[in-house]
Amino acid sequence: MIRNFLFYLLLLLIGIGGGAYLFSETQRRQPLDFQNCEPACLQTNEALGLLASIGVKYAADYIPDKIYETDKTVAMVHPAAKAKHHYVIVPKKDIKNIAEVSEDERVYLLDAIAVAQRIIRDKNLTTYQLVTNGPGYQDVTYLHFHLVSE
Repeated sequence: MIRNFLFYLLLLLIGIGGGAYLFSETQRRQPLDFQNCEPACLQTNEALGLLASIGVKYAADYIPDKIYETDKTVAMVHPAAKAKHHYVIVPKKDIKNIAEVSEDERVYLLDAIAVAQRIIRDKNLTTYQLVTNGPGYQDVTYLHFHLVSE
């Protein structure tokens, strides 16, 4: 009985420690609130952003259709591409949107642009758009860029 209790207590502590490590460098988001979900709960796009920040940082090797990666950025083919060339360029730092980039996070933006330049050069794109969305337009609340070309 005590042995089982200690085992489950150990699992709980490992879970708390693992969660603290995984979420340690993420931006603060609204808390989860299942009772009164308006307006202070974590919206779907914010939850997706939080999961994306962890996935990009710790599991970049498992991203499908990844085409390029640096220590600060991952680029992949858009999973629902509607153009001939549609890539998503994602910084490996949890930044919600371009307006919230701090002074020390600017290096991530520069690296994302350098990755976009490399893709443009490698794919020989001559006409293209490089866009990012801000709050209210983001499906996923996590800074990312779309590089689109026909």
